[in-house]
Amino acid sequence: METGAAFRVEKLSISFGGLKAVSDFSLDLPSRSIHGLIGPNGAGKTTCFNLITGVYKPDSGRMFLGERSLLGLSPHQITKAGLARTFQNIRLFSHLTSLENVLISFHMRVPYGYVDTLLRSRKFRDAEADMKNRAKELLDLMGLGGRAHDEARNLSYGDQRRLEIARALATRPQVLFLDEPAAGLNSGEKIKLMHTIADIRSRFQLSILLIEHDMKLVMGICEKIVVLDHGDTIAQGTPKEIQENPKVIEAYLGGV
Repeated sequence: METGAAFRVEKLSISFGGLKAVSDFSLDLPSRSIHGLIGPNGAGKTTCFNLITGVYKPDSGRMFLGERSLLGLSPHQITKAGLARTFQNIRLFSHLTSLENVLISFHMRVPYGYVDTLLRSRKFRDAEADMKNRAKELLDLMGLGGRAHDEARNLSYGDQRRLEIARALATRPQVLFLDEPAAGLNSGEKIKLMHTIADIRSRFQLSILLIEHDMKLVMGICEKIVVLDHGDTIAQGTPKEIQENPKVIEAYLGGV
């Protein structure tokens, strides 16, 4: 389902203390596509996510959301531009409810100002009611409708993962990055997650890039896959091409 570039990266590189963590990483993520980023532990996958989302500043390279350069923008600015992410280590507001966690993301695009908030104007009340309804819809989509008023810390690990995705979707992204969304899920939950990711792509008309160690999930849902090893891109291609690539087999898949 490739219909033109939504996001592209050109030769991003970064070093830490003289050690090259990522070298000349490039990516072309078409509109409404699902691509995967895989590699062994320490390959540089999360570092790539951190470069792209503004957590780290690259030593060199460029990146574009559509035709807009994201280079030099803060994580908040990149999210507001239309690129959202989840994290390998869950970063929810643990003492807030599921609903409140999602509403926080909606508030980055509120249509009212300080005076409306202070006076609780009609514009403020209508916007708040609309955001609350849409937040509930996202929780329903992620199977969390019945947990809307539970504090995030009381959710199971799998539910917290799904809540992170709902919160990311609330920013209204054009591109969604998922960092190990299947971590901690059982086999049945992983199958359900695969269908959910496909549904998200279709329903919200966005592009998805995911880091994932579960090869069955990656091979089952991704149209293209990029493989990293020690910060270098060693392969790009379809799932079948990746499965048959000798460098990938040696570095990561072990003959899968």
